[in-house]
Amino acid sequence: MRTTSEALGRIQPSATLAMTSRVLDLKRQGIDVIGLGAGEPDFDTPDFVKDAAIEAIRQGKTKYTNVDGTAELKEAIAAKFRRDNGLSYETSQISVNVGGKHTLFNALVATVDAGDEVIIPAPYWVSYPDIVQFAGGTPVIIKAGADQAYKIRPEQLEAAITPKTRWVILNSPSNPTGAAYSAAELKALGEVLERHPQVFVMADDMYEHIVYDDFEFATIAQVCPSLYERTLTVNGTSKAYAMTGWRIGFAGGPRWLIKAMAKLQSQSTSNPCSIAQAAATAALNGPQDFLKERAAAFQRRRDLVVAGLNAIPGIHCPTPEGAFYVYPDVSGLIGRTTPGGLLIDTDEKLVGYLLDEGRVAAVHGGAFGLEPAFRVSYATSDALLTEACNRIAEAVHALR
Repeated sequence: MRTTSEALGRIQPSATLAMTSRVLDLKRQGIDVIGLGAGEPDFDTPDFVKDAAIEAIRQGKTKYTNVDGTAELKEAIAAKFRRDNGLSYETSQISVNVGGKHTLFNALVATVDAGDEVIIPAPYWVSYPDIVQFAGGTPVIIKAGADQAYKIRPEQLEAAITPKTRWVILNSPSNPTGAAYSAAELKALGEVLERHPQVFVMADDMYEHIVYDDFEFATIAQVCPSLYERTLTVNGTSKAYAMTGWRIGFAGGPRWLIKAMAKLQSQSTSNPCSIAQAAATAALNGPQDFLKERAAAFQRRRDLVVAGLNAIPGIHCPTPEGAFYVYPDVSGLIGRTTPGGLLIDTDEKLVGYLLDEGRVAAVHGGAFGLEPAFRVSYATSDALLTEACNRIAEAVHALR
């Protein structure tokens, strides 16, 4: 007897969330584990954002709102796009959702049919292919390794596009690599897409404000105005404003798509939490100076981790332009054997060994579509990052 749907069978549980759950279980058992698997800032939500949420509760803003966002939040999002990205959206072109993942889910499920193809550069965020497959589409993976700074090239994009291509997803800065496309690099990709009018573009800009070394963030609808009408520009409050648990994602795009996403949302979650929407409105309208301060702290941590991992023989760790992840290549460790006699023939086994013996949790590269590698989130304290690098080094040195 069939129990679950075919659609559910096309997806896998999130590898990053699975690792986070395992770390929490170990910590509950009193085991000293350093968790570097979660994609979550360790900073607290700013006080002025918390205060806005408390005030919203006191004012009784605890009722249903418009399905895809309050007018106040949509106006704040439109102002954010003008201020930060030079993009002009009416509120009818804005969608507010229950986190950035929900934004992506709504857009893809509302537009992708069986046989449609969605181009996804790898390494990719773990949920992209699964959402496409849930919708009935086919992920088309373009691999971009450390040798090309984890960024796809125009000729790769051109070769991947077919008459069945519905979307291409561009995530910059990237989860899991931290790689970010410059305006010139986006323009070169945009010139390819201009030749294929059936292809829509999803710009996942969730890590926009976490960039380093004077890197100037750009998004594709900004540098390629000709693509504006077929681009969904996705963002949210989770990473920059340390509001992961508040679950607010948003997007700007063509009215027909925003309307389609609202239709789907009306039959799934309905509106995002009214209190979280009030908090997000305050976050976007309030002072923004702390964003650079936090990015500077992340940059210091990035430099610490990159130096620590590159000091370990067998690990090559590129320096990312943004986000709070590194994605070291560990091909130099594949084929070695643990002190217990286990052959490390995959990055998944390596990550398991680092957790079991080194008590450091990372996520294996296979989950992100490019191996052998692993993802480390450095959104934690300098002291824990230093200790984690020392533990990884000790565990690797024990391999034979």
